[in-house]
Amino acid sequence: MTSSARLSRLPRVLCAALALLFAAALVQRVEAQDISAALGQLTTNKYDDTEAALGALALSGSPAAAGIVSALADGKLFFGGTPPRVFIEGTGGALLDPLTMQPVADAPAVKPVRVNNRIRRAIDAASGALSLVSLDAAKRREAALAVGRSRDEAALPALEMALGKETDPKVKSAMNLARASILIGKEGITPAERIAAVELVGAEGNQDALAILRSVPESAAPEVKQAAAAAIEGIERNLALWGVAQNVWYGLSLGSVLLLAAIGLAITFGVMGVINMAHGEMVMLGAYTTYVVQEVIRTSYPGLFDASLLIAIPLAFVFTGLIGVLIERTVIRFLYGRALETLLATWGISLILQQAIRTIFGPTNREVGAPSWMSGSFEIGHLSITSGRLWIIVFALMVFFALLATLRLTRIGLEMRAVTQNRRMAASMGIRTNWVDAMTFGLGSGIAGMAGVALSQIDNVSPNLGQSYIIDSFLVVVFGGVGNLWGTLVGAMTLGVANKLLEPYAGAVLGKISLLVIVILFIQKRPRGLFALKGRSIEA
Repeated sequence: MTSSARLSRLPRVLCAALALLFAAALVQRVEAQDISAALGQLTTNKYDDTEAALGALALSGSPAAAGIVSALADGKLFFGGTPPRVFIEGTGGALLDPLTMQPVADAPAVKPVRVNNRIRRAIDAASGALSLVSLDAAKRREAALAVGRSRDEAALPALEMALGKETDPKVKSAMNLARASILIGKEGITPAERIAAVELVGAEGNQDALAILRSVPESAAPEVKQAAAAAIEGIERNLALWGVAQNVWYGLSLGSVLLLAAIGLAITFGVMGVINMAHGEMVMLGAYTTYVVQEVIRTSYPGLFDASLLIAIPLAFVFTGLIGVLIERTVIRFLYGRALETLLATWGISLILQQAIRTIFGPTNREVGAPSWMSGSFEIGHLSITSGRLWIIVFALMVFFALLATLRLTRIGLEMRAVTQNRRMAASMGIRTNWVDAMTFGLGSGIAGMAGVALSQIDNVSPNLGQSYIIDSFLVVVFGGVGNLWGTLVGAMTLGVANKLLEPYAGAVLGKISLLVIVILFIQKRPRGLFALKGRSIEA
């Protein structure tokens, strides 16, 4: 290219550059004017003007708009002076210019910009609108949900503008839902548009959608009201089904807790026929073992906190198992065949253990933390599942099948089953029944200790922890069938689910009483429970 050609093109390049600079300056000027107008409305201290100002700030796209809206939400937006201006309260009470965030030298006397519930909704909508253009898709989706919850018509232009540019399917779906939530209550739209909005919100099917559909204005066309009524009926029916599913989940969660508390008692009561009222205290000792393990880890090995429960489980099993063997060798062995004396003796032992824990640790609750892998929750449809409860169900099933394998596949398990079915015949075959009794009592106590580790995550760790589960544990064992592990599993889950299904209709106390009456009537019909053990001595 020749020098003359370059010179001929130079004016055009300069003109284009100047045009771009002029356009940018014009945009900045318009934006500044828009912000200035909004700031002027904030100084009138009228709710209508404040709401209009928030809508203008949401549409302005100014970098200062987010700070102004945030300051208003925090009660740090003030106005004053002649002519009146807007200020943001900074650190130490200094007044800042809202556009530059620099301290104001000649700060006048100021008053706070008033806020009521309507303005708070407008603040939420403006904050959401300003976040609709974020580079983070998660923030855009959260902003769309916030706009939908506020249902503020002032955010509709910003929402539609962001919707036109959105490419992420999940974010776009949230924006469409927010737009439909606003259109349902908006005046001046056609019945077809409102019905389309009703159908879109109805497809969401949650409590928020139900509240939105119930806000359809009385002035809406009859076909709109009919569509809203049909959508509400469908959502209520769907939520009722999900509510039953949620109660079943709660019941399974409760059943797993009952299983952990009762499974040790099942083999103790089944093999030895001992009414062990100190079984709940074995659960309590397991929970305090967890507390001690976590205290040691907190003070000496903080990096191992997430493994604290995995360390506490075997320690609780060994510790409570040894306590159980000690109780059997020193007290229970002298009371076989005397059920009332056994009940009273173990009740006294439970009181001794409770007082010992009060003396060592005090009467107040002790804090047991949850590892990171047991924290949080997730949803399946409208079913909320907490990670802690899910892990407890898994742990309860693991303990159940481990105990089942021990009884079926090991020598001690074979001897325990032999003693259960016919003690005299087992003794005549050379089985040391006294030793089997001690190991059985220790095994049941050890399992109760492991149950205490799990229960420390969902209940208060206190000296009275075991008392909350001892009666329910006996109820599960008797209902399922004394000494039958499968009966204990089915009984625990059945009673847990039945309890949670009765609670919404009868209340917590009356529901438990009703369940107790049902179990008593059932035992009158089947005294040996759901799954009765078989054997000559048992049937005799």
